[in-house]
Amino acid sequence: MDMMISFRQLRLFLALADTGSVSAAARSLHVTQPTASMQLRDIAESVGLPLYDVISRRVHLTEAGRELARTARTIAGEWERFGQTIDAMKGLTRGRLRVAVVSTAKYFVPRLLGSFCAAHPEIDISLEVLNRDGVVQRLRDNLDDLYIMSMPPTDSALEDQVFMPNPLMMIAPRSHPLAKRRNISLQQLSAERFILRERGSGTRMAVDAHFRKSRFSPSLRLELGSNEAIKQAVAGGLGIAVLSRHALNDRLDDDVVAVLDIEGFPLASQWHVVYPKGKQLSPIARVFNAHLQEQSQRWSGKAEKRRQKTARPITTARRGRAPQT
Repeated sequence: MDMMISFRQLRLFLALADTGSVSAAARSLHVTQPTASMQLRDIAESVGLPLYDVISRRVHLTEAGRELARTARTIAGEWERFGQTIDAMKGLTRGRLRVAVVSTAKYFVPRLLGSFCAAHPEIDISLEVLNRDGVVQRLRDNLDDLYIMSMPPTDSALEDQVFMPNPLMMIAPRSHPLAKRRNISLQQLSAERFILRERGSGTRMAVDAHFRKSRFSPSLRLELGSNEAIKQAVAGGLGIAVLSRHALNDRLDDDVVAVLDIEGFPLASQWHVVYPKGKQLSPIARVFNAHLQEQSQRWSGKAEKRRQKTARPITTARRGRAPQT
């Protein structure tokens, strides 16, 4: 099949796929809507199949259209990578970095991006913060350079690096009777009501797997898609929950909730940075990936020093005697 489609036409079709509107795609490429419509018709004729339908003034890509969008995105990405490589050869570091992260990662990724931008001020950042399903879909569509999540999909061929621990903690209201107890078993929580992340989130997947392994069936009161909403619901006495350590206050003593001492907790989880296997990262993405690994190791070292410094043995006072120190 001999198709004559220009690079500019591919960019127009990508804009159509991203905006869902012919007029918006025309504006993004600074052409008139009639010109954009004519170019899109030429692309469809060259492919030989319908590429999109317009339903209620909204563009919906056909299967052929989705394949063309994926191909156009790969070509555009390779062209951008080439431009960054040439800039690097000239001693320049500039361009755009696209990163998609799950919602819990928003508690630390902006700080990593901030230190990266301070070292490379000419780089523009595009950060997408979504639930896990949204990030996985962007990964499948190859929309970004790198993806950060705690539970990468297992049905895709990926380059996968673990870069930081993501401990999952059981929390309760500060006034909860269990807040001051130690070595609590899961079975002792059978009467508690649980507030958990929505199904499909990385935290929920890890928690469900642990509960199944422990043969524990929680009494579920609420499912929420926001860590902040879960914390407030717990603080309000609606139940207990499991959240990432990153979603809690840096100083747990100052937080509105208490971390429970539950057997098997914190759950061991990790943060992963992933991208499709075989994908050639841009120079900027490679530099940021190295920055991510370096900064996370530094953070982990500082966190361990704080933990060792603040750790205190738990002692029990006997009646009539002061506790031993």
